[in-house]
Amino acid sequence: MLLEFEQPIVELENKLAGMKTLAEESDVDISDAIKKLENKIVSLKKETFQNLTRWQRVQLSRHPDRPYTLDYIYEITDDFVELHGDRTVKDDRAMVGGFGSVDDQTFMFIGQQKGRNTKQRQERNFGMANPEGYRKALRLMKMAEKFNKPIVTLIDTPGAFPGLEAEERGQGEAIARNLKEMFMLKVPVICIIIGEGASGGALGIAIGDKVLMLENTWYSVISPESCSSILWRSWDYKEQAAEALKLTAPDMLKNKLIDGIIPEPLGGAHTNLKAVAEEVKKTILKNFKALDKKSVEKRIEERIEKFSGMGVVK
Repeated sequence: MLLEFEQPIVELENKLAGMKTLAEESDVDISDAIKKLENKIVSLKKETFQNLTRWQRVQLSRHPDRPYTLDYIYEITDDFVELHGDRTVKDDRAMVGGFGSVDDQTFMFIGQQKGRNTKQRQERNFGMANPEGYRKALRLMKMAEKFNKPIVTLIDTPGAFPGLEAEERGQGEAIARNLKEMFMLKVPVICIIIGEGASGGALGIAIGDKVLMLENTWYSVISPESCSSILWRSWDYKEQAAEALKLTAPDMLKNKLIDGIIPEPLGGAHTNLKAVAEEVKKTILKNFKALDKKSVEKRIEERIEKFSGMGVVK
């Protein structure tokens, strides 16, 4: 899939590929021209991705080739063991979790998982968890607490599933319980938004000691499309809505709603999984090392103070 603002870059890359083919098939020396075009492509990429609008970052966060939760987990762990079920209703495939080791330290990984093709998207419910998904997440958090293992949550959801059956089974109660319980967890909790961070669906696993965002992600109470449809009765104003919502990582950091931004490779996370996974891994280990030095009481106190201070105007 090609995003509109990527078109000029792809055109130059195609031209470069043609020039390299010509150089291989003929005796003509065009190495200088190739070098100039390569530099031009890098410059254009830097200029494009440093000046993305908020709506363009939303588009990038939804790129179909963007790494999902399990991509990161399998890339940074060697021994991930997925755990299933909420022990009440069923196993929600939109929410995944389990134990995995990073440099000899075991973590409990939990996150929303989207699908690559139609079959996977239906199986994963487009990354929109039902109440049993949030109850599974809480069960795994409590298990991590029992065995004194730190928790890492990877957030990527367009929202909690809004279906009638989800409401009948207590969607609001499940998310609210997670918020309450996550404040009091005795182990370090690191939350990372890796794609979309929409509404209570994201917040249900995003109460942590450190909340971080990848560079091209968004985090908001509502998506730009939904905001547009409420305010203007049309999706046509989604770009204006994105600007008004101030939902990008720099916006969130400026408003002290997150603790840091994890850089992505030039062009977005989907261009280099290994590079972005390495950044995520380093960030997890760095933050865990700092949090592990604090007492349980101190961590819980700071966690509560951080979230209680959000939105307070003096």
